[in-house]
Amino acid sequence: MIEFKKCKGNGKAKGHGCGKMVKAKFRKYGLGMECKCYHKWLLNTDIGQSIVAQTTLQATKNRRSLEDAKAESKNKDSLSYLLVNVRNVVHKYIKLRDKGKECISCGAKWHSDFQAGHFFKAELYSQLKFDSDNIHGQCPKCNIFLEGNLNEYSLRLRKKLGKNKYLDLVKKAELCKKDTKFKWDKFKLKEIRELFKEKIKMLKSVQN
Repeated sequence: MIEFKKCKGNGKAKGHGCGKMVKAKFRKYGLGMECKCYHKWLLNTDIGQSIVAQTTLQATKNRRSLEDAKAESKNKDSLSYLLVNVRNVVHKYIKLRDKGKECISCGAKWHSDFQAGHFFKAELYSQLKFDSDNIHGQCPKCNIFLEGNLNEYSLRLRKKLGKNKYLDLVKKAELCKKDTKFKWDKFKLKEIRELFKEKIKMLKSVQN
């Protein structure tokens, strides 16, 4: 047997019922859902409008969070994101590899604030941006204030790499100048990132 009760309203909607006899199961919402007075209460009272506003705000927030997550996921596959991400991974490797070694330019004792300094500048020699022979631990003074301190860098780099590897690096730089149409692609960047992640793992296992 279906039980009917008068729509009185309860909770926040108490006292705002329409007085109609409605099925008892609908009263659990506070007002009669079957007689539609609940919707009227939401739209025509301050408390009801407040609930609508809060619900709308929450729904909008959830939708925006989802949209932000999708945008972030999409951005992570963008070329600009990958270039920065790969740079961070490569520089992390360089700092780990050269930890404890002197500054490649001035010979200053190693410090935790040492940076990954390029011999052939990344802005001018894009193909050498992630070449580990072209990047070495460097103090902030040489890397930033002395713009690489390249004369000293050259002398110490030749000694560190050896004559043949040093000359190979110089040849690569000469080819970079000629290849003015070079552009990074996503596949190659992801490949480099994975390679250096493996190198970092190997270094950590050896150092530990």
